[in-house]
Amino acid sequence: MNASSVTRGLLARAAFWTWAWWKLPVVLRCYVGVLPVAAVALAGFTASQTSWHVSDLETFLLLLGCGLASVAATPRIAYLQGGMTRDFITVWVLPVAIVLPPVFAVVTPIPLLMLTQWRVHKGVLYRRVFTAAAMGLAYGAASLVFRQFPASFAGPTIGTGVHAVTWTVAVLICEIVGGRGHGVLIMAAVKLSDPSVKLTKQLLTKEGLQSDFTEANLGVLITVVVAVTPVLAIFAVPTWLLVRRFMMHGQLLAQARIDTKTGLLNASTWEHEAETEIGRAIRTGSPLALALVDIDHFKLVNDTYGHLVGDKALRAVTDALRGQLRAYDLAGRFGGEEFVVLLPHARESDAIHVAERLRSHIASMSIPVGDDIESGPFIKLTISVGVAALDGASRELTDMIAAADAALYYAKETGRNRTHAISAAARVS
Repeated sequence: MNASSVTRGLLARAAFWTWAWWKLPVVLRCYVGVLPVAAVALAGFTASQTSWHVSDLETFLLLLGCGLASVAATPRIAYLQGGMTRDFITVWVLPVAIVLPPVFAVVTPIPLLMLTQWRVHKGVLYRRVFTAAAMGLAYGAASLVFRQFPASFAGPTIGTGVHAVTWTVAVLICEIVGGRGHGVLIMAAVKLSDPSVKLTKQLLTKEGLQSDFTEANLGVLITVVVAVTPVLAIFAVPTWLLVRRFMMHGQLLAQARIDTKTGLLNASTWEHEAETEIGRAIRTGSPLALALVDIDHFKLVNDTYGHLVGDKALRAVTDALRGQLRAYDLAGRFGGEEFVVLLPHARESDAIHVAERLRSHIASMSIPVGDDIESGPFIKLTISVGVAALDGASRELTDMIAAADAALYYAKETGRNRTHAISAAARVS
């Protein structure tokens, strides 16, 4: 009898020799592997030092439930924007680290990130394990630090008056230990995976600093509320959701502008910005060109390998577009496998040169069908490009697109994998 799909899935995951972790460079692989071991060791040590009480377990389950509810409400876009993901999970780990024994802080990230993996966004498994370990280590350390403060400064209860202030200061110090410690462990892995990464560009941005400050502030406030009465944590969930929504406002605006499959501007946003650029070029007398790019025989890729591989090939072409274009060029998805590029300060000859460079680059690419980037199999793609330049006969975006479309049609009719240019004036006449 054949094994069920669930059984086959479990057996596939049990085959540890196939894990993506093994493909990491040796130093990075060791680092990513050591942290979970260290987290397990810390959990074991702190568990051995813990006096277990039913009330602690009840408080833990209450806080964990609030954290799980918050994770379940996290929109998937939070994990699809690239860069460092700030999901505010630590907001629920900090109160656990302060009001409960350290062992609870070490294990709390595990169910939170398990739910993230299952419900919100299915990321690379070893990265999820590493993140849970880094978070557990950092906030486990923060919990141990908190217990080193004298009772006159902090202690197990928040107290009143001056003691409440010093207690909150102790919590803030522990948030710095946990939050910064967690960040350092994560960024060390990023640096090991790509030494060229500029950490300051990841961390010291306006949005990043604002997000870190908000996350720390919210974590401290929830901890204070929980220290007064744990059941009040339930009322902190709507506040968490509201703050999270506010912090994602920029991402949501960006999502409205971006084609989610390729990461390029969507057609309506591109058209709006292209019209603005054309108006600027006309006022200043600057040259400007437009190129329509179409992937040759793309339907054959989908029919042969399936739409998932087709999407992978589409993203490879998108990455090539970003890599070959200038920073101020405007690229968008025009529909299906067709892209449109506005080239400010480019004459027809410049646009042809850019298009040819892009065409040659894509023709030289080998796109792996599966996860094995060394042995294949691979897909080879070509593109056809139609170019039109701004001229005196027509100054409308629609006329430029029509001219570029006619040039693209000619390129495809005469053999594909080529570039052709036609003026808007010739198209109008």
